[in-house]
Amino acid sequence: MKSIGIRLAFWYAFASTATFAALFLGGRYYLEKHAIDALELLNAAEFEQIRPRLGPDYAKLSAVEIEERLRETTEYASVLFYIEIHRRGTGTVFRSSNLKGQSIPDKLGIHYNSVVNGIGELRVSEFIMEPMEIMIATSKRQVRGVMKAYEQLFVGLLLVMLIASSAVGYGLSRLALQPVRLIQETAARINSDNLGERIPVPAVHDEISNLARLLNEMFDRIEVAFNQTRRFTAEASHELKTPLSLVRLQTEKLALEGGLKPAQEEAVHMALEEIARLNQITEELLFLSRAESQAVTLQTQLQDPRMMLEAFAIDARVLAESRGVKFIERLEDVGNVAIDGKWIRQVLLNLLANALNVSPRGGQVTLISQFRAKTWSVAVEDEGPGVPVEQRERIFERFVRLGDSSSGSGLGLAISRSIVGLHRGSIYAEAALNGRGLRVVFEIPANPPV
Repeated sequence: MKSIGIRLAFWYAFASTATFAALFLGGRYYLEKHAIDALELLNAAEFEQIRPRLGPDYAKLSAVEIEERLRETTEYASVLFYIEIHRRGTGTVFRSSNLKGQSIPDKLGIHYNSVVNGIGELRVSEFIMEPMEIMIATSKRQVRGVMKAYEQLFVGLLLVMLIASSAVGYGLSRLALQPVRLIQETAARINSDNLGERIPVPAVHDEISNLARLLNEMFDRIEVAFNQTRRFTAEASHELKTPLSLVRLQTEKLALEGGLKPAQEEAVHMALEEIARLNQITEELLFLSRAESQAVTLQTQLQDPRMMLEAFAIDARVLAESRGVKFIERLEDVGNVAIDGKWIRQVLLNLLANALNVSPRGGQVTLISQFRAKTWSVAVEDEGPGVPVEQRERIFERFVRLGDSSSGSGLGLAISRSIVGLHRGSIYAEAALNGRGLRVVFEIPANPPV
């Protein structure tokens, strides 16, 4: 059972039912004991009726005389009592007619249970009147009937108790775990966009409130560290722009003045390429920092993206042909979506660049646009080596490159996720539909985002 609530309900129901069963079994033991004690008292009361009937000369009485003195009394009590009298050295001198000629088995002890064929189980009590031994027995049939009814009542009440305790336990577990569910829901909402949200802390001081306080303190530390990282990235990117521009200008000036040896000229051109790459990384890091701090303002317009996609397809086809790759677009549906065309084009360029980097010459890159269930979905498929399932989420992290490619900054997909996120959409990777390569899909609500 994965749910704590169900486990708590189970243990509550188990403990309640087990306690109830133990009390009932204890009650059964004492009820049966008192019922048997009552039978023994009845036997003793019957003995007190028999003793005066025998008289003070009971030791000298013959079997016939005992029969004459006791027959009326025993016949009157034959519904309840079974009586047998033994005399030492003589044997049985009297037996009540309801015994039907059978003897009551003699066992050790003053009170014991015995079974007589045709009569059933009896509770027997022995009384000594030297030289006679009087055995008086009472049927346990009524006791057994009472105990059977008690057991049937016990089974019925046990089922009721099990159902009731399960329902009560489930209700109590939900009530007890309500603060935990609140903590879970709040913690699930906290992300990079709303690090300032905190878990409500109950006024009481218990384990759950202490857990909420500890989690809030942890979120405080995470928020401080996240803001410091974000601020450092933004400030470092901003501060790097000026010196990189100066280095680029001086390097370009050096290249334009000429007079360099071929090896030196090649080194200068390589330096210019690396400076351009550093500038690109700086701009991308600065954009990511601004996007994460919600400082990027979208100029969204409700539009049919078909025209934008057709214009992008013209440029994409040129880029693909320069790599020896075929580009195909499939614009399947018509609809309107609120987007900032400039930034969506940037996402498409990033996805196209990654697809072209991994596609073999003669391969194909496909762009598919669809409107489904109030969602605009765009997919870019390639025919490259693909990405393992466990790595498909990781490729959207910063500085992670697809495959073994060393081109690019490794920030394209991270930037794409930020741009799509600003449009209240999502982006993910999956296996291509043709079974080869990777398919990267972004989805944006067709209704204008709030």
